[in-house]
Amino acid sequence: MGRIGLWVRGHVPTRESMERSRLLRPIAHRVLQPSLWRFTRRSVPRGVALGVVMGVLFPFAHMPLAAALALPVRANVPTAVGSTLVNNPLTIGPLLWTAYRIGRWVLRLDSSVPGHPVAANVQAHAGWLHWLVAQGGPATVVGLIILAAAMATLGYGIAALAWRIRVARKWRNRGHFRSV
Repeated sequence: MGRIGLWVRGHVPTRESMERSRLLRPIAHRVLQPSLWRFTRRSVPRGVALGVVMGVLFPFAHMPLAAALALPVRANVPTAVGSTLVNNPLTIGPLLWTAYRIGRWVLRLDSSVPGHPVAANVQAHAGWLHWLVAQGGPATVVGLIILAAAMATLGYGIAALAWRIRVARKWRNRGHFRSV
């Protein structure tokens, strides 16, 4: 094990230290349930989907939110927290740009629609602020919601498929599928 592995092992809290924590003591029986930390075919895809949704929709504090929401959803906590990393400093720009483009297409902001403009009642007409309130903000929010749902569905499907492939490979290696 390298220096980084030793450092991580020394600094990651153990189950026993989490049980002794004053902050976690009131909810330790819920947070430390073995089923939330065990990797199963149902909890892992749930954790991936939950983590992706939290990572896309909440740019800040997405890890604690994913860990907290993993409890009622019965998702795998480490997977939920780890899959929030889909949103990081390298991917936030392309993610927001894609969300804006999707939202702009869904809301048809690039086409002329008869009737009143979306921001007819907005008093602040200071260039970028007007654009942000009238087009940029709503388009980005709608795009983020659609992108989060699509990425979570895709992540759930990929995790479930990977789990099935892994189990099938284990069975095949055991010799259960050999033809007679």
